[in-house]
Amino acid sequence: MNWPIILAIIAGVFVIWNVVTSLLIYSSLKQRGIPVSFLWLRALAPKYAHQYRLITRQESGKTGPLFYHWIISINVALVFAVAAILLKVT
Repeated sequence: MNWPIILAIIAGVFVIWNVVTSLLIYSSLKQRGIPVSFLWLRALAPKYAHQYRLITRQESGKTGPLFYHWIISINVALVFAVAAILLKVT
């Protein structure tokens, strides 16, 4: 088996998960009347995720689930991408 390719594909799936979650956070903030820019979404995704976290905590007392999806997906994508690169190099 070609493990670096498999790990890279898994990382890609998590990147797609992160992009979808970022779009859902963008939509959620926009529905709440928060000014967000679709053009700068990728650059400002961390800011928007933390805004979403603060707003959902104020509304319900708990952090919204999209924040956890965003954090987990980007970190897991990073881990699998680094593992793929390390296996490819060695």
